[in-house]
Amino acid sequence: MDQRKIGNIAVSPMGFGSWAIGGPFFSPTGEPFGWGEVDDEESIAAVRAAFDAGITLFDTANVYGAGRSEKVLARALAGRRDEIVLATKWGNTMVEETRVLDGSDGSVANVRRSLEGSLQRLATDYIDLYQFHLNDYAGPEVDDLRAALETLVDEGKIRAYGWSTDHADRAQRWLGGPGYRAVQAEINVLADNADVIAVAERNGLACLNRGPLAMGLLTGKYTADSKIAEGDIRNLSPDWLRYFDDGVPTPQFLDMLDSVREVLTSEGRSLVQGAIAWLWARSKVNIPIPGIRTVAQARENATAMHFGPLTTAQMEEIELLLQR
Repeated sequence: MDQRKIGNIAVSPMGFGSWAIGGPFFSPTGEPFGWGEVDDEESIAAVRAAFDAGITLFDTANVYGAGRSEKVLARALAGRRDEIVLATKWGNTMVEETRVLDGSDGSVANVRRSLEGSLQRLATDYIDLYQFHLNDYAGPEVDDLRAALETLVDEGKIRAYGWSTDHADRAQRWLGGPGYRAVQAEINVLADNADVIAVAERNGLACLNRGPLAMGLLTGKYTADSKIAEGDIRNLSPDWLRYFDDGVPTPQFLDMLDSVREVLTSEGRSLVQGAIAWLWARSKVNIPIPGIRTVAQARENATAMHFGPLTTAQMEEIELLLQR
């Protein structure tokens, strides 16, 4: 597949989501925000396998693993800085020593403070895409934040900035800023977000697709009898974690998956590869960033690039099956 663009930055058609490789981190009351225990050497091997398979975009956040995800990426990609595109996020705050995500800070003062921390952990002197991580932020400093980010672009600290938000009104707020180049939203075949995609398409923004595999449901590994292991965020039940409820797959989404499984796995694709192909066919601005933890996952995800997008006929059949 051809490369896609974040502004003038060329990237692979899909990226590497790095939330899970951060390992465990927690709320102040001990609730898990990670995906369970990980082995850093296995994570490094997965990152390198993804790179070797053609993935050049690596997306993380300062709080994933309370900084551990950024540090692991730095180790895995050492010596390859000019060949890869680093995207990270800010807005949530954490205590690295205790691995506790202790709040959020959407202030102008925190933009540079958080950036300096990420630069150090990622062992780099610039970030390609710096993303605001507070999904529904509506504080009074929104316009001042854009100005602060533009200053960082001018200084060469970041090449572009974006907002990780599922809300079209937020996605539009920074339009007109020369460095505003991307929005990141939860989008997958089971849960579209036409409003955010429309904002991106109209305004030349890249749309990074968070949750492209519905937090693992679209891997096909989970059934009605499955139960997620302790220490995994999918054991919680916030409104935004809709694909699992207390660690059990949500029946509604299992039924939706069953209805489109045959189309997604046509032409020799795995279910994962079909889900990614749907996103590419959905919009030319889409860049899926599935979470990857193992070498096998890296290779399976990357192989989707050999198949390319679904056809128009396949997309229409899926819409009929989902009655949308």
